[in-house]
Amino acid sequence: MRYPLMRNNILREDLDAVIQHLQQDDPILTNGHYVRAFEEEWSRWLGVKYSVFVNSGSSANLLTMAILKIRYPEGGEVIVPTLTWISDISSVLQNGFTPIFVDTDRHSLAMNNKQVLSKITSKTRAVFLSHIQGFDGLTNELIIKLNEKNISLIEDACESHGASHNNQKVGSIGWISNFSFFYAHHMSTIEGGMVCTNDSEVYQQLRMLRSHGMVRESNDPEVRKAYQKANPDLNPDFIFAFPAYNFRNNEIGGILGLSQLKRLDSIVERRTENLKRFINQLDSTKYRTDFKLEGSSNYAFNLILKKPDNDFVKRLMARMDESGVEYRRGSAGGGNQTRQPYIKEILPENAYLSFPETEHIHYYGFYIGNFPDLHDEEIDDICNILNKVE
Repeated sequence: MRYPLMRNNILREDLDAVIQHLQQDDPILTNGHYVRAFEEEWSRWLGVKYSVFVNSGSSANLLTMAILKIRYPEGGEVIVPTLTWISDISSVLQNGFTPIFVDTDRHSLAMNNKQVLSKITSKTRAVFLSHIQGFDGLTNELIIKLNEKNISLIEDACESHGASHNNQKVGSIGWISNFSFFYAHHMSTIEGGMVCTNDSEVYQQLRMLRSHGMVRESNDPEVRKAYQKANPDLNPDFIFAFPAYNFRNNEIGGILGLSQLKRLDSIVERRTENLKRFINQLDSTKYRTDFKLEGSSNYAFNLILKKPDNDFVKRLMARMDESGVEYRRGSAGGGNQTRQPYIKEILPENAYLSFPETEHIHYYGFYIGNFPDLHDEEIDDICNILNKVE
């Protein structure tokens, strides 16, 4: 593939750090010192008090909804995007909440913030907002209104490391946030994710939920003492507070995270420069170029037709295929989630038609690779390939 979605995300220096650890006489590989060190460094970088390293961004989503379920055991509604990754929706369903879908903002690709506010009811428990592909998905109005209504904002920043809103990093604004360190993302631990919060109670619950619900995973002596006092007939090492999971990551992931975090800011800067060059050269008569660039940390180049055109889309895909430009149709998560089989049966018939912006992206939107070692002349060549499609 001439222009893949990603290349060279794990560098020699990252591998050397892992090898150095493995060459010890008795290296610890399970969750330990390096995991804790990565959590602390990540918290400092993001600007939050607490972070919990897990085995994927999807696990981070699921843990977050499990926390919400502890707060609202009776269930309720969670407002979600139609354009997002499946785990944002499946985690809501798996914890007994009802997903309430909203359409996409064409400029940020996140949920239309005004529609979010219009969907709030007495049953609303949280707004689960995805910052799509590096764009800032928030508005001041949404943040203020949710605070006034005492409704929790949960940020999925899995694709948006280093993006910002009003110069504050996304993922440090809401009640809880999620990140992914999958191979194709801004930084990688091969597989991995992070859950972040400033809420000390949530932090302790996350630590337990990550590891089978075991109370001993709490690092707060008062929390452990309270459970031991309430359960005197149980071995203190094996008190399970929640019917939970094993979502732990390991020392190799922690080492990779610490190594890659050192260059994350420069990665974000380069990705942003690439995006601006791409947008400035893309033919704005054929493709949308009016994206919300302020605060973006760009994950991928978005290619969305200005107008519906089925024949043009076929020619565009053929041109990218023959030119070696890897792409994903439908943008984030393959397009409109309300069209997927896992959700269609619990929605009204043809519910997907209620989300015209997402529908347009579903059929006429793509993303293609942006990464730090993509050279200027390569971006120019990609734009030339796309602009020549007639």
